Amino acid sequence: MGLFRSRKGSGGAATSSCSELRNAYNDCFNKWYAEKYMKGQRDKHDCVAEWEKYRACLMQFLEDKHLSRLLEAEAVAHSTREYTNQSATSDRT
Repeated sequence: MGLFRSRKGSGGAATSSCSELRNAYNDCFNKWYAEKYMKGQRDKHDCVAEWEKYRACLMQFLEDKHLSRLLEAEAVAHSTREYTNQSATSDRT
């Protein structure tokens, strides 16, 4: 999610409406990573507000394109896989 990505090229039409928020988050994350995380200050992430704004923009974009149901289906599939994995692990013990 960030980590020294260059701004060259387009993020594509799918995220162009959120590109300023993405750039703000990436800038914040990269600064935090270099100035705090790499120096051992790993207790909190300073860019939560930027992430939440970017995430909300992406979610709205998906809603507008009627694609949010894909995320919901993935969330259900993911939780089903986790439950299956947990059941298999507990059966072994």
